[in-house]
Amino acid sequence: MAAIILAGDVGGTKIHLGLYRAEGSTLVPLRDQIYATRHYPSLQAAIADFVAGREHVAAACFGVAGPVIDGVSDATNVPWVMSEKTIAGELGGTATRLMNDLEATAYGVVHLDVTELLELQKGQPRERTNAAVIAAGTGLGEAAIIATAAGWQTIASEGGHCDFAPRGQEQYELLSFLGREFDHVSFERVLSGPGLHNIYRFLVANEPEAEPQWLVERMRSEDPSAVISATALAEKDARCMHALEIFTAIYGSEAANVALKFLALGGVYVAGGIAPKILPYLERGGFVRAFLDKGRFRSTLEKIPIRVALNPSAGLIGAAHMAALML
Repeated sequence: MAAIILAGDVGGTKIHLGLYRAEGSTLVPLRDQIYATRHYPSLQAAIADFVAGREHVAAACFGVAGPVIDGVSDATNVPWVMSEKTIAGELGGTATRLMNDLEATAYGVVHLDVTELLELQKGQPRERTNAAVIAAGTGLGEAAIIATAAGWQTIASEGGHCDFAPRGQEQYELLSFLGREFDHVSFERVLSGPGLHNIYRFLVANEPEAEPQWLVERMRSEDPSAVISATALAEKDARCMHALEIFTAIYGSEAANVALKFLALGGVYVAGGIAPKILPYLERGGFVRAFLDKGRFRSTLEKIPIRVALNPSAGLIGAAHMAALML
């Protein structure tokens, strides 16, 4: 029997909600909507707008940007506390689950079509072997995909908040610069949307050339990180290009760290909102060079496929599949 399920991908910038009809193991998309997180006082308020009593929801699952402990998430980059019990009440008692957003994304990437993945390194693909996901966006998320006899098991982490480990003199100076501003310099401080801006600010502070006035004005009126990446891709400013090169190298290095921690011989998936927007830089080779630069483990890392998830809805897809399992 078909049932309606509700899924969500909840981040610091946007909330992506979707309704699906579950027909056995098949999910049929019905409709979806993206909302600005800052426009709502709670997740249940956004859900109320989206569902509006039009459908009976049989199960609901939401990937949220932060740890979920005892059914509650006080997320790092989201302005309110989320609770399974409260959301279930909004939905009239529907079975509801909160899961870490990267856990949802990890479950989603295994359901993507090959056309929705871009290969950065072919490696030596292995079936039913551990994989990993890293995703830079408003924050930095990391998760594992563990191969078990019963199928895939996704594991959430808060690895993005581990200490930033610089490589080379310039990155050591970057760490020192950020250490004077933040009490803890995590990978998220350099590998996220705000992280790209932090890298750019470091370069401005350490290079004598004045910023172009047109760039200063754009960054005042628009999202600075988006301006930096767009300017770099258009090759309009050398400092923006340098910032994105540093960002890409750090991305590759931390992707390898995650791969080694989970021995992800099944592959590393690069997800999140930033990767599809900076593909030309990811494909230049700096990402893979940094990924492989792990000394004695280079030969192991050369065997690991690296794929960019091009579908921005991977987290929503993963949450939807998890909701279907709850029926």
